[in-house]
Amino acid sequence: MKRLAALLAVAPLPALAHHAMDGAVPSTLWEGFASGIGHPVIGADHLAFLLAAGVLAAMLPARRGVLAILAFVAGGFFGSLAHVAGIGFGPVEALVALTVVVAGVALLRGAAGALLPAGFALAGLVHGHAFAEAIIGAEQGPLVAYLAALAVMQAGIGLAAMWAARRIAAAGHGAVLHRAAGVAGIAVGVLFLGASLLG
Repeated sequence: MKRLAALLAVAPLPALAHHAMDGAVPSTLWEGFASGIGHPVIGADHLAFLLAAGVLAAMLPARRGVLAILAFVAGGFFGSLAHVAGIGFGPVEALVALTVVVAGVALLRGAAGALLPAGFALAGLVHGHAFAEAIIGAEQGPLVAYLAALAVMQAGIGLAAMWAARRIAAAGHGAVLHRAAGVAGIAVGVLFLGASLLG
């Protein structure tokens, strides 16, 4: 735990846009695809949510867990489209950080109920809106490539985390995983929430 806190304390915070193209709007299909693949990984708050979401989804029956992850991805798609259409969601980076905190709290409480897919869909709207910041101003081809790659990457990370969490739980270490992931999620969420409110 002390190592995690020390790592978070010294880790440089990425720019709030978490842009894979170093601030440039993708102008080709390849750039849109590469940005969509990289974006969920280089944004530590987004990645933390995806990992926490996978662990939470693993607490559900298999099909419902997959549905929960896909609900997040679908919500993200519509959140991105909302941003492209000029619909604002308010302080979106703070809301993204808040979703990470809530996921961490849910893990600590062992709460993965029937409303998890709906909660993931709402979180997806916020994350997708933030992701779309990287694509505003792009032409249709790079935009489609970005959104497709983003959806595939998010689904892959969430489902892989769910699969890994199921394996760990089957080995009898589920409670430890939930506590560790919960604490990590809260720590990352609070860190980014503070950065978004102060920045």
